[in-house]
Amino acid sequence: MSKLSPETLERYIFSRTGAPNEDLLAGPGYGEDAAAIAMDGSTMVVSTDPISLAAERIGTLGVAIASNDVAACGGRPEWLVATIFLPTADERLLDQVTGQLDAEARRLGISIVGGHTETLAALDRPLLSLTCMGPADRYVPTSGADPGDAVLLTKGGGIEATAVLATDFRDELEDAGVDPETIESAAGFFDDISVLPEAAVLAPTATAMHDPTEGGVLNGLVELACASEVRVHLDRGDVPLRAETTVCCAAMDVDPLRVLGSGAMLATIPRDDVASVLSALEDEDIEATVIATVDDAAGDGEVGVSFDSDHYVGSVDDDMYELWE
Repeated sequence: MSKLSPETLERYIFSRTGAPNEDLLAGPGYGEDAAAIAMDGSTMVVSTDPISLAAERIGTLGVAIASNDVAACGGRPEWLVATIFLPTADERLLDQVTGQLDAEARRLGISIVGGHTETLAALDRPLLSLTCMGPADRYVPTSGADPGDAVLLTKGGGIEATAVLATDFRDELEDAGVDPETIESAAGFFDDISVLPEAAVLAPTATAMHDPTEGGVLNGLVELACASEVRVHLDRGDVPLRAETTVCCAAMDVDPLRVLGSGAMLATIPRDDVASVLSALEDEDIEATVIATVDDAAGDGEVGVSFDSDHYVGSVDDDMYELWE
């Protein structure tokens, strides 16, 4: 499983969007988390996302990931439509999935307003597709980063991956010698997947925001840089990692900067506003770190991200995918 290249997306997706609509403020684009639609003087943010691989907490993750995309554009997630595909008509599995959807949506203040549920024999695990909607006072794109901006990351790399490893791959972690206390602590990262709190703080000031999901912090930053037509140099040591993330990723031989990254928010902030934004995040008990600076890609520069002696301008595959093969 991997993302399509920007060229393929442009050829087959972004160029085939049906009838034009004058109310569409922001539509499909590389790296963009959601669409923005003008609604009677306000802006409606809409995003949709599938999830299939993290089986044990798929409902919890599904709600968080879908709502994160709306929040990453400055929206306040309020409504959710959930499509549920199950491999069999197993009521226990249906109870588990819908119970998780309900609990997480209630925790985040989101109403599940519709959807669709059916069985699909071709599946070997549940598959969800969720559409989330909410109003925004100020739409923040992925493509708005300016040269000179600081790149902020909240919480740290690999938050989502750490939680998934601690649940879906608990046995493998134990076999690799990870102690039960670390695994239990890592599983608790599910409580940190939502980025709604930091998005509310960042949205009034950020020039760009992005929710790093597949491919982790590295892929998220590549998408932001390419969408904004800028370049960024990223040093591995500048990206904060929690101890549980370092241990669990090492045990499973995956790169913590290239694994499921929901739970963190990437944001570019004008240099003069960095101190006040960091202070506002600290007031909300939200960890945040400046991990890079946005550079101009004019002249002989190149858009994308320089990292580990390589330069990235396309999608970065997620190291987690091979674990499910």
